Amino acid sequence: MIKWGIIGCGRIAHRFMQGLREMPDTELVSAWSRRATTVDAFVAEHGGIACASVEELLATDIDAVYIATLPDSHAAYSIAALKAGKHVLCEKPLTVNLPELELVLAVAKECNLLFMEGMKPAFYPLYIRLKEHLAIDPIGPAGYVRAGSSVADCPPDHPNFSYELVGGALMQIGIYEAFLAIDWLGELQDVQAMGRFGETGIDMFAVFQTLHTGGYSQLYAGFDMHGKGDALIAGPLGHITIHKNWWNPARATIDYLDSRSIELHEPFTAGGLNYEIAHFCDLIKAGKTESPIISHQLSKQMINLIDRARAEIGLKFPSEK
Repeated sequence: MIKWGIIGCGRIAHRFMQGLREMPDTELVSAWSRRATTVDAFVAEHGGIACASVEELLATDIDAVYIATLPDSHAAYSIAALKAGKHVLCEKPLTVNLPELELVLAVAKECNLLFMEGMKPAFYPLYIRLKEHLAIDPIGPAGYVRAGSSVADCPPDHPNFSYELVGGALMQIGIYEAFLAIDWLGELQDVQAMGRFGETGIDMFAVFQTLHTGGYSQLYAGFDMHGKGDALIAGPLGHITIHKNWWNPARATIDYLDSRSIELHEPFTAGGLNYEIAHFCDLIKAGKTESPIISHQLSKQMINLIDRARAEIGLKFPSEK
């Protein structure tokens, strides 16, 4: 039995519980949120006990912590949980910036505990099947990635718009595109970006293109236009379309140079987070301290890409000034 505590009880924490309920030999033991009313409602729906502080939560009988807060607090909560002897699955992006992530990774190594970023697309059945198919029927090495999302229906009081909580398009949405570009094109070499700021001081829309060892990407992220989109991955022998919403992938089309077209369809269940939870639990059982899929090095590359894009548009958060 792997016993869980949850820090942060917002929308993504509810989705996490939708996935956890599908996992055998797991249990929610405790939860904490910055607002007492939020955690009370959360445990009333999902079980466990409501804690009055992070320290109280970390003192409960748990093996692992899921951190579901905004990025401003990810590093502090991750370090506290690791020092309390708990494995940590933390929502993306792991930290505000790369130097902060380096500090957390040093603590994880010192404590010899599992620490992983919750980057969900890599674990979806469609994404896995796509890579398995390409291993036997390739499009050649990927050389170009185009992807993005702009979500225009967030309410004005959504924490994504909070400068203090490290919101903004690049941090909240662009990190997904960073994963896709690095996963298919390899190590980052250069970034060019432009961004438009909103009244709260965060980037409302950003476009960024990147150069990698394997090729180029063109990416976008935003909150003030409707642009939920697909993803394109191109190679010399064909191209892949991961149909919208690509970050919750369920369908892909591979169009080959020889005029063949292959359709892949793999619906996901339980909201989709169940797949990364299953991977994380398997790692705990195997005594691993790092995921081979969302490795520490990959997480460093992703936040480095976002750091460099933010530098291009001139966005610094309170802790960076």
